[in-house]
Amino acid sequence: MPRVVSVYFPFLSTDRIRRHGEGAVPAEKPLVVISRSGSKRWVSAADAAARKVGLRVGMSASKAQAVIADLVLIDADPVADAAALERLALWALRQYSPVVAVDGCDGIVMDTEGADHLRGGEAMLISGLVNMLRARGLTARAAVSDTWGTSHAIARLTSTETTVVPIGEVQKAVVSLPIHCLRLPADMIQSLRVLGVETVGELSAMPRAPLTLRFGPEPARRLDQLFGRVAEPIEPIRTPELVEVFRNFQEPIGAAETIEKYVRRLVAQLTSELEKRGLGVRRSDLEIHRVDNTRQCLRAGLAKPVRDPARLSKLLCDRIEKIDPGFGIEKLVLVAIMAEPLEEKQTASSLIEEEVVDITPLVDILGNRGQRLYRMTPVASDVPERSVLRIAPTALETGADWASKWPRPSRLLPYPERIEVVALLPDQPPAVFTWRGKRRRVKRADGPERVFGEWWRRPRESQAVRDYFVVEDETGERYWVYRAGDGVDAETGSHLWFVHGVFG
Repeated sequence: MPRVVSVYFPFLSTDRIRRHGEGAVPAEKPLVVISRSGSKRWVSAADAAARKVGLRVGMSASKAQAVIADLVLIDADPVADAAALERLALWALRQYSPVVAVDGCDGIVMDTEGADHLRGGEAMLISGLVNMLRARGLTARAAVSDTWGTSHAIARLTSTETTVVPIGEVQKAVVSLPIHCLRLPADMIQSLRVLGVETVGELSAMPRAPLTLRFGPEPARRLDQLFGRVAEPIEPIRTPELVEVFRNFQEPIGAAETIEKYVRRLVAQLTSELEKRGLGVRRSDLEIHRVDNTRQCLRAGLAKPVRDPARLSKLLCDRIEKIDPGFGIEKLVLVAIMAEPLEEKQTASSLIEEEVVDITPLVDILGNRGQRLYRMTPVASDVPERSVLRIAPTALETGADWASKWPRPSRLLPYPERIEVVALLPDQPPAVFTWRGKRRRVKRADGPERVFGEWWRRPRESQAVRDYFVVEDETGERYWVYRAGDGVDAETGSHLWFVHGVFG
């Protein structure tokens, strides 16, 4: 079942101004955006600091200046706001979902069907999205539900940053919301309030025939979209920079072999267009439009820019079994969502230079199956947990190398685990230790290897030390354990013992 995410930017204008430093606005001063209509000037947007002291949208500019003496006023720029919102939608299109659109003048909406599991679920997806936007200086609230209307309403009417409406609980979530969440014209909302209708539940309880006779079909249509009785498709954002090819069918298709045939033809057309522009595709979306006005999407990502039709066709055709044609497919669209410059390279002769095996096709296949791929690389650090880093499987070599002076375990635990130890201080290894509820007697040991803290990172590490030992128990299992501190001075560590790794 499709799930829809609505992202609302309550301070889009003011956040945009502070991000780009228009007028050198001090961060601590309240900021409002002023709109004009003839001689009339009013507040069209206010940041959190301005709202905290009582300023609100719609207030006259002169009254706002009277409330705060050092208030910063910036003229409204709807064109810049719309451009910023479009950039945000394109960013979300490339990073989160194949179906993203601008939602009014203050938000974006996206269909996350088939994409949320890649982010750890819906709650993790929207919380990560909000945190990512906050890191870029943008305030956002996000909601996910079964329908566009519900997500739109909840994102704008609740104060929580993220909200997940469980599947099938739309009615329970929206029945008590005010009617202005239905995206109806302001004069219609006012007329409904004159009749005493204040909430969605009260409006939905009214007879349809008199409601439609007086206000037209719009209130009933918005109610049906809100509750999911009528589909409200999201038309993905498209720009001239995106390379797109499509195929319409006079007779709907549904067989897997037929779909594969036309997908390969679309890939050939797409790569031909990319070649004209000197580009290679990094991420592409295949949109499947069915005759019942529903849409499915398949996304294929690549580790580096590619223009090889066979390679891109394989990534898409390997997942054709996930397509549900329903009563038939009437249109296929293939879009290069992310494209980068791609230059032709001369292949060196094997007589001159050793051929390097390219593993990116395998990385692409595994990555598009949902596997999260990475490789480990050494980092110049004596602290064990900082001496290794995850990088992309096709990333360039860092130039660092593994330390070989002292043995290191084949398995380093994510976090050191506390153990109970019998040992003589300050330099003797453990005689007995208990880890994960099992008591182990040490038969052999080597050490200590002293590791000092990195004082340039945090002042607390200037005196911190660890003494590491390689110990072997009576069954032949070997462990990497350490004592926090030098065993004498309490300021160097707690003198507690931990196991940090296991030798294979």
